[in-house]
Amino acid sequence: MTDSARPPRLRFAPSPTGYLHVGGARTALFNWLYARHNGGKFLLRIEDTDKLRSTDESTRAIFEGMEWLGLDWDEDVVYQGASLERHRADAMRMLDAGLAYRCFCTPEELEVRRKTAAAGHETFKYDRRCDRLLPDEVQERLDRSDAFVVRFRIPEGTTEWDDLVHERIAFPNKDLDDFVILRSNATPIYNLAVVSDDIAMGVTVVMRGDDHISNTPKQILLYRALGAELPTFAHLPMIHGMDGKKLSKRHGATAVGDYQHQGLLPTAMLNFLALLGWSPGGDREVMTVPEMIELFTPAGLQKKAAIFDPKKLEWMNGQHLSITPLAELEPYVTPAILAAGLADEATLAARREWYFDLLDLLRVRSRTIDDIVRQAGPYFLPHIDFDPEAVARNWKDPEAAADLLAKVSQTLASVDPWEPGPLETVLRGLAESLGIAAGKVFQPLRVALTGLTVSPGIFEVLVAMGRDLALARISDATDWLRRAADSK
Repeated sequence: MTDSARPPRLRFAPSPTGYLHVGGARTALFNWLYARHNGGKFLLRIEDTDKLRSTDESTRAIFEGMEWLGLDWDEDVVYQGASLERHRADAMRMLDAGLAYRCFCTPEELEVRRKTAAAGHETFKYDRRCDRLLPDEVQERLDRSDAFVVRFRIPEGTTEWDDLVHERIAFPNKDLDDFVILRSNATPIYNLAVVSDDIAMGVTVVMRGDDHISNTPKQILLYRALGAELPTFAHLPMIHGMDGKKLSKRHGATAVGDYQHQGLLPTAMLNFLALLGWSPGGDREVMTVPEMIELFTPAGLQKKAAIFDPKKLEWMNGQHLSITPLAELEPYVTPAILAAGLADEATLAARREWYFDLLDLLRVRSRTIDDIVRQAGPYFLPHIDFDPEAVARNWKDPEAAADLLAKVSQTLASVDPWEPGPLETVLRGLAESLGIAAGKVFQPLRVALTGLTVSPGIFEVLVAMGRDLALARISDATDWLRRAADSK
């Protein structure tokens, strides 16, 4: 195992054959948190040996997803495909040391043996026939340029390790096959490439999904065969959808990039991902990134599968919208405001203090950045649409509603200063003079100002809009109601 006195070195090693998915991002995060908590290094390796499926576009998507989440790596990115010569050299070292052997069996021959085993209801296992070839027979085949793979010879005994998540895990070596480490075209199999790269990168902790548990005994044997120190292993639980099945596209968005464009904050995504298979203890859920770094230890890693709940993610995002300092929140909201055509950069810059106050007002009832943008429209647009449900609920009698709003406008026109206290005084006074509950004034007014039934407090809305825009909104609503009454 690793020397606990040394700063740990961890890596995230995705294959660039698709987007950065939720499971990969969670794995990257846990490695990053472990490294940051312990003053270690977090490394990034792109496992691009599958040239047919690896693409530059996927590599870019991985980088973009990592950068959006803020999971920075500490050294130059390692590309696995650039290390083929070392992979081959490591295979040859094991071959020369008698720990591996050349196998000349053709794929067709192996397939026949697999079918024979299946017909006899037996598990196919390579019978080591090529390991029994005499040196002269091997040389003769090499002289004929017969194709061969290199197989690792499984020793007797048991391969076991202390897993940070699952504690002691043991595999009887008799259950392992003499697996291929080098293909007939001299390219490495996954297990060899991973071990060779991890040794070269000085990786001391290998933290990955528990679907890799079956690979671990093979990799441990390769570490030993290459005379390298074993890393500490940690196998994280799978992530399931709400139906209890492995998370996939049928459950909705599974790419980190999708959430980046759905109005989510990266800090909220990190917080949500951190709780998929780890607990800081107690009932604590909402955490900043520094808090996650401080609290992250392997003791909190869980064995059972984690459940990806999109509603919980949206709730978490709402929490982070509320706690994120406005100066940090603004760069995420402003591009969405601009894209919606609500304002231009010059307007927002000229009214910066007002704009920050507005963001502070709107984020309280928002779960996504898109929610903030939807609520922001009435404070920027010259005219708004009225939600039909809001109209049906609060303007049932158009003529009466128009008369009420006309009285509201007349009452508000003389308010000075335009502040919550005086506004509340005059509007409650109006309701009292009309002999109705204050809500019977506030709700029709809310629809006139925002077009919606739900908004921040009515006095806060009035202050944020300002006298001129608020009175213009009420005038527009009154005209709309008069036309609706006339058309009946």
